[in-house]
Amino acid sequence: MAGQLYLIPTTLGDSTIERVIPNDIIGMVKEIKHFIVEDVRTTRRYLKKLDRSINIDELTFYVLNKRTTDKEKSSFLNAAKAGNDMGVISEAGCPGVADPGADIVATAHFLGIKVVPLVGPSSILLALMASGMNGQSFAFNGYIPIKTDERTKKIKQLEGRSLSENQTQLFIEAPFRNNQLLKDILATCKGNTRICIACDITLETEYIKTKTANQWKKEIPELHKRPALFLLHA
Repeated sequence: MAGQLYLIPTTLGDSTIERVIPNDIIGMVKEIKHFIVEDVRTTRRYLKKLDRSINIDELTFYVLNKRTTDKEKSSFLNAAKAGNDMGVISEAGCPGVADPGADIVATAHFLGIKVVPLVGPSSILLALMASGMNGQSFAFNGYIPIKTDERTKKIKQLEGRSLSENQTQLFIEAPFRNNQLLKDILATCKGNTRICIACDITLETEYIKTKTANQWKKEIPELHKRPALFLLHA
């Protein structure tokens, strides 16, 4: 009988385990010996943060990143096919959402391995919840283009889609480019388009505010190197 594939959430930053990870998950994780992860070093540190009694040396890690081949991805689930429960751990938040874990989940379904999502913090959903924008129709668009002309075109496209479909648009940027992205958003969007900035979610420095583009121009926050999501609704 095949094992199960558990999708294990992690903290979104240096927040306490007690604040964002349910106690039941810790008990489940302690029973798992095989983990598919983005980074072994940070995963080892996270597991020790969950419970210091976990013996890291008894665990097997399979690294999943953009360089992992399809053949390697398929072989990662051999332990589950042999009857062992396995866990997928992302660098932050929930596996399978805006990260390479989705490929492993798809392979597990193809192989008939049961997939079990565990409750934990999702920056996308938390930002949407706190934005006051449409939560019944929304789209996460991932990373916005870097080049100015392509970025402007994309922002206009998302604003137009939001207006025509009454749909909230979410997107992100590398933290060190947040300030420039916000500048481009405000220069591109119509004055009455609502913009939500949600950064440092679940941390002590959490900052979530929704204002129109015109209102943001009067008070521009410092977002450099802070993990952030941007949401807009026209």
